[in-house]
Amino acid sequence: MRNYRLLVFAVGFLLLSKASFAQEMVTESFSNPQNTSQVDETCLGHGKPLDVINDQVLNWKATTANAFLARARIQGTVDQLFPDHSGHRHFSLKIGPQANDHIEVIYNLSFGKLPTPKVGDTAEACGDYITSIAQTGSYPASPDGGIIHWVHRSPSGHEPGYVILNGVKF
Repeated sequence: MRNYRLLVFAVGFLLLSKASFAQEMVTESFSNPQNTSQVDETCLGHGKPLDVINDQVLNWKATTANAFLARARIQGTVDQLFPDHSGHRHFSLKIGPQANDHIEVIYNLSFGKLPTPKVGDTAEACGDYITSIAQTGSYPASPDGGIIHWVHRSPSGHEPGYVILNGVKF
């Protein structure tokens, strides 16, 4: 009888543990709607986490040659929308106090949906920064003088990026 009670206790404990584990997993799935991993939440540059580097990006924009390329993570406020074209969404992010402290963010819609931002939205972008002060090949200069692109997941091994609009990651 004693062994039976121990067995019942052990089975009950396991069932409660499994139920608790299942509840935790369901809760996590709903609290993380994109089901992203911790690595996906981090902006990486050469495999290392990047902090927000607004000042560095503005320095690159002011001091580097056209087509300069580096990984970047910026935060700011959407202050202008550009027409979508060629399957890309374009908007300007104000990232500093000066009048020209803007960077154009370009999101390739073939890699996922991104709602049209509104002026005043808060945003963060992680991707490749390129100084864009003159036309390069078929690409026109950016009205902001610099862009952040490749702000999406990567199917090809390129470091992925992201856009966060008003706290929602895309």
